[in-house]
Amino acid sequence: MNHLIIAPVLLPLLAGILLLLLRPFAIELRRLLSLLAVLGQVILAVTLLPVVHSGEILTYTLGNWAPPFGIVLVADRLAVWMLLTTALLASFALLYALRGSDIRGRHFHVLFQLQLFGLNGAFLTGDLFNLFVFFEVLLLASYGLLVHGGGRLRTRSGLHFVVINLAGSTLFLFAAGTFYGVLGTLNMADMAQKIALLPTEHLGPVKTAGLLLFAVFALKGALLPLHLWLPSAYANTSAPVAALFAIMTKVGAYSILRLETLLFGSGAGALAGMINHWLLPLALLTLLVGMLGALAASALRQQIAYLVVASVGSLLIAFALGSSDGIAAGLYYLPHATFAGGAFFLLADSIAQRRGGLDDRFEPAGQLADGRLLGGLFFLVAVLVGGLPPLSGFVGKWLTLQASITHPWMPWIMTVILLGSLLSIIALARAGSVLFYRAELVRPSPNRTGALSLEVVPVVALLLLCSALVLRGAAVDDYTRATATQLLQPAEYIEAVLGHDRNARTELSLNANGVSQP
Repeated sequence: MNHLIIAPVLLPLLAGILLLLLRPFAIELRRLLSLLAVLGQVILAVTLLPVVHSGEILTYTLGNWAPPFGIVLVADRLAVWMLLTTALLASFALLYALRGSDIRGRHFHVLFQLQLFGLNGAFLTGDLFNLFVFFEVLLLASYGLLVHGGGRLRTRSGLHFVVINLAGSTLFLFAAGTFYGVLGTLNMADMAQKIALLPTEHLGPVKTAGLLLFAVFALKGALLPLHLWLPSAYANTSAPVAALFAIMTKVGAYSILRLETLLFGSGAGALAGMINHWLLPLALLTLLVGMLGALAASALRQQIAYLVVASVGSLLIAFALGSSDGIAAGLYYLPHATFAGGAFFLLADSIAQRRGGLDDRFEPAGQLADGRLLGGLFFLVAVLVGGLPPLSGFVGKWLTLQASITHPWMPWIMTVILLGSLLSIIALARAGSVLFYRAELVRPSPNRTGALSLEVVPVVALLLLCSALVLRGAAVDDYTRATATQLLQPAEYIEAVLGHDRNARTELSLNANGVSQP
């Protein structure tokens, strides 16, 4: 048993507990500990990456209880890819928060670590019920982070966020209960085996539970029409929290991909491909609605929030193709959208702080202090988000278009993706024009100069990560294609989790629950 697998879960949990105990001590000590904990998670993900890239699927059975009866953590290529993306984003979001936004409320660093605990646990768990548990941890920590610093708009957005996600949690319990009632297990590898063997009379309940689960993941991922909670929540919270939340929608996308390939993949018998019938049209509509929202936005952070919604659509279009090329394109696009979204939220905060009472609203103001540097960074982010060559946004969308050539919905996919790119360019050009080129020539405020060099370090670092996706494109493409191939061969995952005696245990469990006879 490789104990390294549980380390990404334990590290943020223990760090959060220790930070809570250290609250009476100086903030500098807590900041250092929090930053070291996040950097440790980066090191863990980097350490796991070459191990899983060799093709090995690592498992960790808590209490040494053999699956499917015990809790199991599973580290495959997809899980580690998500761990690395999350840790890198969190490092620079936290670095930005250390400038002072972390002390505008209570327990910021504790909540930040608990958020990472929930994220890492969701990516590593091999059990549906524990996925629910980690989702609840995410909900609690994210609510605390959303309202950190207080304010009417944050509180209202936070309440909407909690109510909607509690409804999603209720649906999750209904789905999990139905799965357990029919299949007698919530271990996802074991569920995949039993779904493939389902008799006709059990197809209806399992299909209903699968669609409920899809609705829950669609809510987490902000897929149309369950996206309405996101723009207000992301636009009104603090910059480092909004940047960290760029990965939150990807948790929903990750879960949909697991559901699509493991439980309802090609080996699921009569239920094979069930999710794809819904996923592709909803993803196309999500991209369009997100871009229209970005066009109609009246403030920069609101516009970025809608662009995050649009990025969910682009990502899930690639996943919905169901092919190795399509999934690989989505896995390439995922870190790009995460890093670009995080950088944009941090940059928007720097811009808003230099516009006085106008904040980030699209109204002409005086010439910005450090306007040339901020304008240059805005231009780079706009190129990334708009999908213009030669940066990673263009590569991700190009890979998706290539993968869709043989798909029956190819004309719709190409039309929506290309139209979405055009709309994003128009929206961002309008924003840049108002914020920078239409600024009146007045003397900049002297109290907002001199500190920008440190302020933009996290933004530049995230942009460099996007550049690395292009500069190291061959290696990234190799990894994402290998990941897609592994996902489309779920037998490897099932074998790694259940072991060589899985057939005997399956027959015993099936007989005990009355699902099927050997």
